[in-house]
Amino acid sequence: MSKFQALTVSQVTNETRDTIAVTFAVPAELQEVFRYTQGQHLTLRADIDGEDVRRSYSICSAVQDNTLRVAIKRTPGGVFSNWANAELRAGAVIDVMPPMGHFNVALSPLQGKNYLAFAAGSGITPMLSIIKTTLMTEPDSNFTLIYGNRSSSSVIFREELSDLKDRYLGRFKLVYIMSRELQDIALFNGRINKEKCESLIADWIALDDIDQVFICGPEQMMHDVSEVLQTKGMAKEKIKIELFAASVPKRAHVAGTQTRAGSQDCDVTLIIDGAHLTFKMEKDTESVLDAALKQGIDMRYSCKSGVCSTCRCKVVEGKVDMDANYALEDYEIAGGFALSCQSFPVSDNVVIDFDH
Repeated sequence: MSKFQALTVSQVTNETRDTIAVTFAVPAELQEVFRYTQGQHLTLRADIDGEDVRRSYSICSAVQDNTLRVAIKRTPGGVFSNWANAELRAGAVIDVMPPMGHFNVALSPLQGKNYLAFAAGSGITPMLSIIKTTLMTEPDSNFTLIYGNRSSSSVIFREELSDLKDRYLGRFKLVYIMSRELQDIALFNGRINKEKCESLIADWIALDDIDQVFICGPEQMMHDVSEVLQTKGMAKEKIKIELFAASVPKRAHVAGTQTRAGSQDCDVTLIIDGAHLTFKMEKDTESVLDAALKQGIDMRYSCKSGVCSTCRCKVVEGKVDMDANYALEDYEIAGGFALSCQSFPVSDNVVIDFDH
């Protein structure tokens, strides 16, 4: 699961002027490796001007589609996104890591639930996968999507969403919130923020009927929506959030002020694909990921911001301090899981399992 595979691009389509949808051809021998769950993402790797560049992108296909497809939106200064939009064509070969991520809930054709999603911009990519999969899997379930954009021209997957609305009349409700394009209903103008969320709940959403909420978009938007939902009585465990790495500013590590017991060095053992790899590093100065990369170890990672969960691992011995975590649930942390890109050893010995 930690290895990249070379996949051929079978199709590239333009969804908006700055977003492409990329479909990969998965050979028969890798079908099982690349089997995905709705809401998961892929880590892509490319050599761009001599630099190893990796980025994670959400799968935007339903599980039933059995089609491995991601959307890549061009972002200002985005090394990978600008390269992909300019260079990727059908026939190109790119390194892809198998699907990862937990931005989903278990589905069953026997249950009927009411789902609610808030998305903004490219936050629609995992939502499309989740919505399509859910509507096809659970014939008695309903889905409402609140989707924020600047204008109609910037809506990713507009035609596909329209088709879904027509196909699932009465089961799929779609509301566009536009910040730079006036709509007939004043409630649907502006941005998705605290005030907008409160107004939607007051006038349009029966929150008591909602069983599960998904949120994906800019960090502040997701924080605002989650806060309002919880203030209105929704349990935190019913709210799932997917944050993109581009939304998170980089920050430098600040070492702890308390004196660490033992030596200044830590003996680190990494368990990767069954192999035990050991090295020594200084405590609380750099992440396990960065230290391992300096040792020449082929590590699993993408964003290095604590967002994508690609470097998820389990600390089975010793202790690490995590700087940031936008990817792991509370129960995962309680179970010893960590993100190696944000983990700084603070004990004399650390054993970390990437196979668990």
